[in-house]
Amino acid sequence: MTREDKSAAIQELKDKFANAQFFYVTDSSTLTVEQINQFRRKCFEQGIEMQVVKNTLAVKALQSLEEERGFAPLLSAFEGPSSVLFTDNAAAPARIIKEFREHHERPLLKAAYIDSAVFSGDDQLKVLVSLKTKEELIGDIIFILKSPATNVIGALKSGGQKIAGIVKTLEERASAS
Repeated sequence: MTREDKSAAIQELKDKFANAQFFYVTDSSTLTVEQINQFRRKCFEQGIEMQVVKNTLAVKALQSLEEERGFAPLLSAFEGPSSVLFTDNAAAPARIIKEFREHHERPLLKAAYIDSAVFSGDDQLKVLVSLKTKEELIGDIIFILKSPATNVIGALKSGGQKIAGIVKTLEERASAS
């Protein structure tokens, strides 16, 4: 690889890391070509871009963005075979990895970058699988906000019926006397 090729590769990675809100660093070194293709296909179906990277180039790209994005804790993840999963959905790669590992021993999670938080190690996979999407969070917020309003409206409706019943009873008593 020439110096120009390396510079171009670093710039391409730098652009991807700079624009990525979420990405995962994985190790799929013991998988066969067929298994890697299956994993890559699952990622593609979910809108996840999988890219095998040369560690030194990835580290240089991350170091150039370190001050802006706080990538320093990720640098140690780039040892041994590495691939990066770029995504718009924070939990999707974790779910794919978990599902894929039901039948295979890898890929292993080395690290994940989620909205400026760094998750290091394969033991973090359970945490990442449970992350909610933006749409799920919005739905939860709407449900929480809707619930008290529904209770208040229900109470007002039932209270209005009680008051109307009391007024009617009082009218009946007044006309009976």
